[in-house]
Amino acid sequence: MSVRHFLRAQGLPAGDLNELPDSPKRFPDGAQYRIEIPSTEGPACLAAVLAEAERLDVRVHRVSQGSGVFMQTDAELEEMARLAADARVEVSLFARPNAAWGTSATARAHAGFAAAAHGQEQVVANLEDCVRAAEHGFRSVLIADVGVLELFGEARRAGLLPEDMQAKVSVMLPAANPASARLFERLGASTINLPTDLSLAEIAAIRAAVDVPLDVYVEAPDNVGGFVRHHEIPELIRVAAPVYVKFGLRNAPDVYPAGSHLEATTVALSRERVRRARLGMELLVRSGFEPTTSELGAAGLAVPVPTRQGVA
Repeated sequence: MSVRHFLRAQGLPAGDLNELPDSPKRFPDGAQYRIEIPSTEGPACLAAVLAEAERLDVRVHRVSQGSGVFMQTDAELEEMARLAADARVEVSLFARPNAAWGTSATARAHAGFAAAAHGQEQVVANLEDCVRAAEHGFRSVLIADVGVLELFGEARRAGLLPEDMQAKVSVMLPAANPASARLFERLGASTINLPTDLSLAEIAAIRAAVDVPLDVYVEAPDNVGGFVRHHEIPELIRVAAPVYVKFGLRNAPDVYPAGSHLEATTVALSRERVRRARLGMELLVRSGFEPTTSELGAAGLAVPVPTRQGVA
């Protein structure tokens, strides 16, 4: 019991919150949840997401990308920023590369090593991706390395990155418990992506420890579990608010790094992710629970600031 008393004294839960308490925390606009569509790999995919969201009446607040800033041309980045700004939607681009794409043997032996920035040159590459994203008007990047996350906060304070630049912690840098999540928050994380296999009680304990929004897959790609947890959406929103309800896609190919050779596939996958979000929202309506959601362009959304000639 002395350990549990110690944890309480540190401002952390003494255990998982099996009672599943309501979360009193909210987004800056007072909303409980927002919708995220991941793996939006370039302007064609973003245009598909926006068109399908309008057709299916799904309010998509944020899209994220997995191939990395450096896998987009300047023209593609400018087009993505313009499309998102017009739609008042956040775009979060991945800061790459990392061990999975280099010559790391450990990354090939175990996926747990894949997201680390191996060596200082990969740290440089990660931060250069962040700077390039900012120069094209983006105000959110995914971070998958704890050292890069710390340096990201320092780069904002030093003026290398804009003060309003957000760091979205990737699912590849898992915050599997309240202490880890609080550490990421202290290092400057703006939102925290949780592992895909946490129970609601485990998520509730993390929510009690941090104030920043949580990003939670309710359908996970196969390479991070392949879980389909749509039926938990009402309870997830209730205990984890403010939360980004994230619709990945099971039974889908791993397309990273994406490109024009895979465009038909990535566009089709993007459309289906929006359809999955429609399924989730209909389930939420049937549940009878009516949580609050945000308008597009709401406070706290890192909507891109369109630029000319790639300078923000």
